Amino acid sequence: MNTKRKVVLVGTGFVGMSMAYSLLNQGGVDELVLVDIDKEKTIGEEMDLSHGLPYAPHKMEIKAGDYKDCKNANIVVITAGVTQKPGQSRLELQKTNAKIVKDITKNIMENGFNGIFIVASNPVDLMTYVVSETSGMPRTKVIGTGTVLDTARLRYLIAEYLEVSSKNVHAYILGEHGDSSLVPWEHCYVGCKKLMDVMKDNNHPMEDLKKIHDGVWQAAYEIIEKKKATYYGIGMALNRLVKAVLNDENAILTVSAYLEHQYEQDGIYIGVPAIINKNGVKELLELKLNKEDQEKFNYSCEIMKSNIKEHIKSILEE
Repeated sequence: MNTKRKVVLVGTGFVGMSMAYSLLNQGGVDELVLVDIDKEKTIGEEMDLSHGLPYAPHKMEIKAGDYKDCKNANIVVITAGVTQKPGQSRLELQKTNAKIVKDITKNIMENGFNGIFIVASNPVDLMTYVVSETSGMPRTKVIGTGTVLDTARLRYLIAEYLEVSSKNVHAYILGEHGDSSLVPWEHCYVGCKKLMDVMKDNNHPMEDLKKIHDGVWQAAYEIIEKKKATYYGIGMALNRLVKAVLNDENAILTVSAYLEHQYEQDGIYIGVPAIINKNGVKELLELKLNKEDQEKFNYSCEIMKSNIKEHIKSILEE
């Protein structure tokens, strides 16, 4: 592994470049390589980012490259693929993006990559599965952004509702990065106090929690309807994941991780809390779910399993 903190970004669309711009602003990466099928755009993005380096907090080498640059990278981030259109669900993107992500992963592995994969292409749980199956890498070294963004949206909306700092809201979205996600409210805290107790003690209607969760899963649809795409939030989420790996943080983030009998499920990637460090997923944190939440989680997992069986397996076998 390269002693340089090197990240290769595959996909220079809005999501990828939002991550790149946040890395430029925050620092912490020595070398950032941009890879895209559109070579001219990649060169333009490299130039535009590099012109901001005199005002960046840390030195960084930015270049337009190709798959050969993956060989000694610490992390490869995949954001390439077709984007979600107004009124379209993430799951509707799966066939097209599975083919794209499969080809990208093959190219990366053919150039000797042995670092950590971070996947953001949608539907992210299924695309993380595609990268894992195609690469043959240990499951712990393939991570999807999962519900990292959903969790950020949840924390923001709870904080706004209760008028507290979002940094002191400890709440998590589990399941699909999509419409079947769930919130295990029993495991949500504001500071060191249970959210459910905060709601009761302040006479807040419990049904408002459902409104908050609805606001989370509906957010992407609303943003896409208004501005055609979402990218700043996921760009920051990707930055957070990259830093957790590069800094060997042992940070707890709700990534798309591979289940092996945790949460009564196995054989899929889906959003759960996990400890992230330089080796990828160190450990999954298994919450004790009540019957209702377990049923919701099972439903979310069944959606992933049925889509793998009906659509993804055939593409992987081509």
